[in-house]
Amino acid sequence: MEQQVPPPEVLYAKELERLAQEAGPRPPGWRLPPQAVVAFVCGSPRLHVSRKFVGDVSLVERCVVTLAGQRALLLVGEPGTAKSMLSELLAAAVCGTSALTVQGSAGTTEDQLRYGWNYAQLLAAGPAPEALVPSPVMAAMASGRVVRVEEITRCLPEVQDALVSVLSERRLAVPELGDHAVAARPGFCLIATANLRDRGVSEMSAALKRRFNFETVRPLTDRAFEAELISRALDAELGPERAPMSPQVLDVLVTAFADLRTGATASGAPVKRPEAVMSTAEAVNVGVAASMSARYFGDGTVRAADVARQLVGVALKGEDEDARRMRFYVDSVVRERARSSAEWKEFLSASQDLWG
Repeated sequence: MEQQVPPPEVLYAKELERLAQEAGPRPPGWRLPPQAVVAFVCGSPRLHVSRKFVGDVSLVERCVVTLAGQRALLLVGEPGTAKSMLSELLAAAVCGTSALTVQGSAGTTEDQLRYGWNYAQLLAAGPAPEALVPSPVMAAMASGRVVRVEEITRCLPEVQDALVSVLSERRLAVPELGDHAVAARPGFCLIATANLRDRGVSEMSAALKRRFNFETVRPLTDRAFEAELISRALDAELGPERAPMSPQVLDVLVTAFADLRTGATASGAPVKRPEAVMSTAEAVNVGVAASMSARYFGDGTVRAADVARQLVGVALKGEDEDARRMRFYVDSVVRERARSSAEWKEFLSASQDLWG
């Protein structure tokens, strides 16, 4: 059945199958050797494997070493820096599935990290292994696979601490069944993610922090590479429905996001950073929306005006101060560029009435 967003183990099944034939020592329970895991994530021309994560290769190598050493891995960074994508890729390469996942939120309960019960069976026959409903964490332990906990710092501290004994003792006790406990099989790993700018953060306890290796995933700084990445992402997401976008218009999209993300232009002129997340992932979203706008409401070619109009949905999230910052950006930086660029002139014209 066709899926909107296939998981990496489905999307790159042929690559994973090919990499599984690579020689080399494997940590217990792993499907691929560590070097093949890095090749899957970062790409390898020699092995005909596509590049999927655009961060530092040494970062990925450190992540793989952490997991091979049976340490829990915490990926931290700004929103939109592909932390979740990296955790998915690592899980798919290590154990063949990225589906064992807990989505952290203020409403996440301890049962979602430990186990629950089938209450019909519980009422009929009392506590029994058959009535137990394993969490993704318990399922990963029992099968020796990778479990992912997204946005772990959005969970309440007492919920987070349900993982302390799991990561230290590698067992999950079920007191309702007497001395029954699920022991982690070889291959069990835990990868968590956390955003640095999330206002709903719950501080992790010192005990839980000690059981994680922290790795920071940083935003892209290479604008040429970011343009290439966005172009590839648009091809992958839209396929034949993608409206053509000239290199000049793509440069407007990438440059605007880079300016607003870093708080400065390439020449060093200061820019007021909005509170909204101006990540590469959001730039792809704007590119997709601009392509749809050009196809359905324009002449079939993406213009700088399409980019300007779709940027509103990303940069303006109900914050009045962000609207003032964007007006400042348009009135200073964009207006200056419009003197010598037709694309920036079109961007300026379309932006005049967008920011209130």
